[in-house]
Amino acid sequence: MTLTPSTIAAVPLTARPLRCRNCGADHAAAPVAVCEQCLGPLDPVYEPDRALPDRTTIARRAPSLWRYREWLPFDGDPVWSRDTGFTPLVEAPALARRLGVARAWVKNDTVCHPSLSFKDRVVAAGINAAAALGLDTIGCASTGNLANAVAAHAARAGLKAWIFIPEELEAGKVIGTSIYGPRLVRVRGTYDDVNRLCAQVADRFGWGMVNVNLRGYYGEGSKTVAYEIAEQLGWRVPTAVVAPMAGGSLLSKLRKGFGEFLEARLVDGRPPRLYGAQASGCAPIVRLVERGGDAIEPEVPRTICRSLAIGNPADGVYAARAMRETGGWAAAVSDAELVAGIRLLAEEVGVFAETAGGVTAAAALALARSGRLGPDDEVVLCITGHGLKTLEAVQGAVAEAPVVAPRLREVAALVEQ
Repeated sequence: MTLTPSTIAAVPLTARPLRCRNCGADHAAAPVAVCEQCLGPLDPVYEPDRALPDRTTIARRAPSLWRYREWLPFDGDPVWSRDTGFTPLVEAPALARRLGVARAWVKNDTVCHPSLSFKDRVVAAGINAAAALGLDTIGCASTGNLANAVAAHAARAGLKAWIFIPEELEAGKVIGTSIYGPRLVRVRGTYDDVNRLCAQVADRFGWGMVNVNLRGYYGEGSKTVAYEIAEQLGWRVPTAVVAPMAGGSLLSKLRKGFGEFLEARLVDGRPPRLYGAQASGCAPIVRLVERGGDAIEPEVPRTICRSLAIGNPADGVYAARAMRETGGWAAAVSDAELVAGIRLLAEEVGVFAETAGGVTAAAALALARSGRLGPDDEVVLCITGHGLKTLEAVQGAVAEAPVVAPRLREVAALVEQ
């Protein structure tokens, strides 16, 4: 039997209407992400007097991001990807000592289901937006992790998928997309070239490109990282969160998520300081924070961290605002530092992260050295993708294993050395 919305959902799924973040113009629910009045971004509208669950109600629900469904942009029951989210929050005492902070945790989205990255969260929201809007084809522009996630979620749902990536991506991410059987298209150029093409594709074919015309719905999945951190810390917030930045949406949605839980009085205190991390070879948001102002200066990416290599980030201005207004900051690190960051997470936390995770760990060290993280801080690092996706980055960075005969004396010789 083929699963369809009618066979899965108890209550029909509908998407929330949209409102322009800049001019406030209202829009009906639709696969559109840009305001026709001012070209500003569109966000879902939530009823301010809607019923919200308490801690006990949330805790009784299934361990997925849908346990927070009242803060997600739909009415009714989700149709697809109902098992995504609620990844471990791993305490890391050795990392806390390295950072010189009171406590440290890793929010470990390297094990997010089904494609081993944070992008599973946003695709879970995006694919349900497609279901609510009656779309049978989804797709994306991607630097790798989103491609994996869209392909995997579409395969499970039985939807057609068209995925567009820059021509030069890590082999693990290309194979990790192709294996699910989507139409995968490699585009000569940067991610920004791919993204512009996908905007045209969405207009021409009417597909649900999750990070283009479904972006308003898709982005709300990012908030669930904040909700989970608060719940997993015993319904409180850390003093600081460090997260990687590509398009910048995660930073702005972390702020929104923590703010929504504070407003609902599910947690007490004040919002955490938010810190953003980028590779120095593509750091337009970091440089915006450092120089001030309110406009991104696009860059041509030159870094091995392809998952963050977006030279003209769509939400960069909002991410910079979130960092400044919460008292946080931003840091850029070299490719050599990010490789060291990957090894740090593996050796001291037991988490194998891709290049974006290495950037986050290295940036946290840089922020600690500069005095922006202190001895009283409780810090969460958001690690967003598995290291098996970017093996090229650490080739040559780990020692070659010795080869011995199956004789105890040869092992004893190694031990003596």
